[in-house]
Amino acid sequence: MGLWHRSSTAAYLAVFLGVAGHASTEFVAVLSGVGGPELSVWRFLLGGFGLVLLCLVFPASRDLAAPFRTHGLQLLGLSLFGVTLGFLLYHRSLDFATVPQVATMVVTIPIGVGLANLWLNREPFPRAKLISGLGAMAGVALLITDGYLARLAGGPENLVGILMVFGCTVVIAAYTVLIRPIIGVYGVLRVTAITMFLGAIGLWCVVGLIWSVWVNPATLLDRARPQWIALLTIAVWNTTITQFLWLGGLAAVPDITRGSYLFFLKPVIATGLAVFFIGQPVTLWQVLAIAIICSAVLAERFADGAAPGPVP
Repeated sequence: MGLWHRSSTAAYLAVFLGVAGHASTEFVAVLSGVGGPELSVWRFLLGGFGLVLLCLVFPASRDLAAPFRTHGLQLLGLSLFGVTLGFLLYHRSLDFATVPQVATMVVTIPIGVGLANLWLNREPFPRAKLISGLGAMAGVALLITDGYLARLAGGPENLVGILMVFGCTVVIAAYTVLIRPIIGVYGVLRVTAITMFLGAIGLWCVVGLIWSVWVNPATLLDRARPQWIALLTIAVWNTTITQFLWLGGLAAVPDITRGSYLFFLKPVIATGLAVFFIGQPVTLWQVLAIAIICSAVLAERFADGAAPGPVP
């Protein structure tokens, strides 16, 4: 873990692998056969518990009580805010807005991280970053809608969902910036484990109270084998490992805004997985969109007179 802070290349690579983990979530979710808020509870309960177990493997992160002694209220608040509220808004928004609308709005998180960093930490958000971010967003919209941008339009009934997913992006962007100082003190593993597990308990309560779905982790192996394997995969790889790499990498990169821009590559990676694993054909519009996204991310890397270095 210390390597991330000694090498910017390793930090950016960790962020990229975290994005790859996020990009493969949809494939595993389909295999699980579990959808909606219930899946989010399974994912974060098991994934958060996996992070707690991972803490016990490394001596430096075994003391899970220490962060509570100095940042207890902050950790509780950020857990309920960033994990419980953020992901509840995300899953609930899909009941009102279309998948393209939600997916396009979610990838605005990197711009939200930059703006939150500007507001909370007074770190500059240069115009070049804004331009490259908007360019990447345009490519994402093109990729998701396959060239038909009119698909992003919706009637008044979509407004509630769009507002929910917008709230999700604001919450997660703020959480990413606010959690960074605590990670700097106690390390990414401990802090991520605590916030993920506490946030999962919050999700468990909310989903149980609102949807009357009380997830019982003890019944995992009672399910069909393909289903519990898929749930474990989405918990261990897509949540435990992915969140560890994503938050840890962002906490270690020299420029958190630049690191978060790798999130724009999520739909590109997801498209590549669809082509490789299920033989989905690639259209000309998708190729153009991928070129726009990659160009915008690469251009941002060299923007603002950034010091030359390895591109992750």
